[in-house]
Parts: sequence; C-alpha cells; structure tokens
Amino acid sequence: ESAFRELVETYQHMVFRVCMGVLHNSSDADDVTQEVFIEVFRSVQKFRSHAKISTWLYRIALNKSLNYMRDNRQHKRALQADGAGMEALSLHASERTPLEVLQEKEKKEALEKAVDALPERQKKAFVLSKYEDLSNKEIARVMKLSVSSVESLLFRAKQNLQKSLLA
Repeated sequence: ESAFRELVETYQHMVFRVCMGVLHNSSDADDVTQEVFIEVFRSVQKFRSHAKISTWLYRIALNKSLNYMRDNRQHKRALQADGAGMEALSLHASERTPLEVLQEKEKKEALEKAVDALPERQKKAFVLSKYEDLSNKEIARVMKLSVSSVESLLFRAKQNLQKSLLA
C-alpha cells in the first residue's frame, strides 16, 4: 500500500499532463488520472519488471484518455475554454493585453481542435512528443512501434496539422 502511494505521488503529475494533452480539460484530466491509477492498482501483476514503469503508465494514460474522449464524446466539450485549465497552462496572463490573451486562446483552441482531428496513432505520437517531450525511441517503446514508424507518424501528424491550421 505504501509502495502504491509512492508510485502515485511520483507519477501523478506526469499522468495528468498526458491526460490534459489529450483532453484539454483539467476536470476530465483529473478524472482520467484517477482512472489510470485505479487501473494500475488492479493490474499491477501484469507489469513486467523488465519494462519501465513510466512507459507502462504513459500507455495506460494515453489509452484511458482516448477512450474517455471517445466514450463521452468529449471533443466538443474539450474545445470549450476550461477556465482553470487554460489559466494553469497560460503563463503570465496578467502581463498581456486582453487582445493578446484572446488571440492566444484562439490559437490554442485551433491547435487543440486540429490535434483532436488527427488519426489516433498520429495523435498519440504527437501528444507524447510535444506535450511530454519524449524522444522518438521512448515513444516507440510506449506505442510498441519501431522508431521509424514513430518518425513517420510524427511527420504525417505535422503535415495534417499544417493543413488544418492553414486552411
């Protein structure tokens, strides 16, 4: 029990960031973060000791987040401004003019919408790369793919995002 508590304390922020990167809503990300650790508690015997625990947690967090969004049709709700989430992600909001804040919010919403529209595997790779700053090798381990497959997914994701954002 104390080992599980330590695991949660060590990885809860990482898991929350992954969930937030997919869901774009802090309340939903909190819910899914809890679901991730419930799943971890229930299936700890499935963890292979030769694997990295962070890789296992990334995979569970990504899958739970995507399932949550799909099951609850969260894409519409996730695009709405989540006051707490947007504020937490915006640095120095008080130092900008209202117009700058609005422009940043609109850009962020456009990017979130474009990321949400990506095919699932491209979205997973993109979230792990850009929101979690994982290397292609680490992403390959999380997604159980080759490094070249990850590179291809990221390239196509960037192409799709560019098309969406410039359209």
